[in-house]
Parts: sequence; C-alpha cells; structure tokens
Amino acid sequence: MEKMNVESFNLDHRAVAAPYVRIADRKILPGGDTLIKYDVRFTQPNTAHLDMPAVHSIEHLSAELMRNHTDKLIDFSPMGCQTGFYALTLGIEPQEFMPILEATMRDILEATEVPAANEVQCGWGANHSLGAAQEAARGFLAARSEWEQVMA
Repeated sequence: MEKMNVESFNLDHRAVAAPYVRIADRKILPGGDTLIKYDVRFTQPNTAHLDMPAVHSIEHLSAELMRNHTDKLIDFSPMGCQTGFYALTLGIEPQEFMPILEATMRDILEATEVPAANEVQCGWGANHSLGAAQEAARGFLAARSEWEQVMA
C-alpha cells in the first residue's frame, strides 16, 4: 500500500487491539516546542463504535475536565469513525499523559452533567448523553492495564 500523508491512514486498523493509547504524531515546532498527538482508541476499529451522543459528550467532558489536570492540552477531538479521540498536547510524554487521561475518565464517571450541552454553547446541544459517556469511560477504564498494548 502506498504511504499516505495522514498517519492513521498508514495504520493497519485490522492489526490493532482496542482499547489503547498511542502516539499518532510528534512534531517539533520552529520555536522548539513539541506537539504530541495521541490516538485514544475506545473501540475496535471496523468491529464496534461509540454512538454519536456518547462521542459528543466524551468530547465535551474530556475537553473541559482534562484541563483541570494540565494546561498543556491543546485539543481533544473525536475521530470521524467514532472509535476514539485525538488528544493534541504540548509536549506531554506518555508517562505523564496516561495518568492525566485516567484521572479525566474518572472525572467523567463523577460528572453530573455534560458541560456546554446547550444551544448557546454547542452546535448540537441536544445530541448528548451523560449516561452513554459514563458507560464508555467505565469500559475504557476497566481496560486501563491494556492501554499501552496497541497491536493485537
């Protein structure tokens, strides 16, 4: 297969074993800062996916709550395939990122509402489910010992 520009298009999605967390990209900026992009995969590609209200709510919850643990999160965004998320960070190495991610998932389990899940602050405020987000986070946390095992 020809090498493509998008890193994840070069990943054999049949060979991975979700859930997992891996570095998807690392870029050194002209000023010397390093961007590290994580593939935070909740479900097995082409086998399972998260429903959109769960994806949307995990996005909101993680984007808000992870920033309580670090000021180096640039973005937390969903994958179009609905199997996981990308976390873009300012130089957070895996040994620091994993505990931050774990703490964020625990925060999701304790949440009583999805932040900014309304028509004023969100483009589709009705498309959220705290319960579905918590169920997905619970399953992801249950596999914590497997997060660093990417390939099947």
